[in-house]
Amino acid sequence: MAEPGIHFLDARGPDGVRLYAIGDVHGRLDLLAAMHQRINSEIEREAPADWRVIHLGDYVDRGPDSKGVIDFLIEARQRDPRHLVLAGNHDIGFLDFLKTPDPEGLFIRFGGIQTAQSYGVEIIEGTSAWFGKAEAAMRKGHQALVEAVPQSHIDFLRSLPFSVSFGDFFFCHAGIRPGIPLESQTPQDLIWIRDVFHNHSGLYPKIVVHGHTPVPGAEVMANRVNVDTLAWQSGMLSALVVDGTDKRILEMAIREA
Repeated sequence: MAEPGIHFLDARGPDGVRLYAIGDVHGRLDLLAAMHQRINSEIEREAPADWRVIHLGDYVDRGPDSKGVIDFLIEARQRDPRHLVLAGNHDIGFLDFLKTPDPEGLFIRFGGIQTAQSYGVEIIEGTSAWFGKAEAAMRKGHQALVEAVPQSHIDFLRSLPFSVSFGDFFFCHAGIRPGIPLESQTPQDLIWIRDVFHNHSGLYPKIVVHGHTPVPGAEVMANRVNVDTLAWQSGMLSALVVDGTDKRILEMAIREA
């Protein structure tokens, strides 16, 4: 017998714990820092009994300061473990590239060039990099990046869980596979899934809060909430705030990178 689902309007967070779930950052340290400042101000002013700030993945690629974003998140988590940081597909793709450079992989094709630049490294882009002198240049850039990325950054990225749950809410980067229990979801689906998740009209056991697929404004559905508002390009970072039965969207906009 299928587990009964829950509608967004009926969902509630755990008693006494305010939740903030922040969408894809993609190298926009300015937006992440501004969002944290806004959240900190709210917490200081309103003094909830407890809180969690949940980051939904994709900290690197495309935007100008992936290195700075990782430094910021490492410091935030060390300062207060109530800052929770989940893995996104781009974060895993960064680790994959450091291990094995692939000219057709996610990192090179979708914004990793900017990530490398944030570490002071230039990498040749495109399939042509694997022929003759260009291949040697690609491998040289890869080696330079391996040497430039601190071990603390690699350890941090390797430490990231794929999901977390509080109250009636389940948090992950991309979404879940319908019909599979939340505890049995695969890492691949949690950081990559799209259509079969988005197109499912039924309710899930919990409200799925995710990013991964850009939308013009935070998308609140009966069974899920998408807070990926293409921050690296739009200049708007979005978050879902849950406090008991109260739910709202928090937006931070800086139009110029």
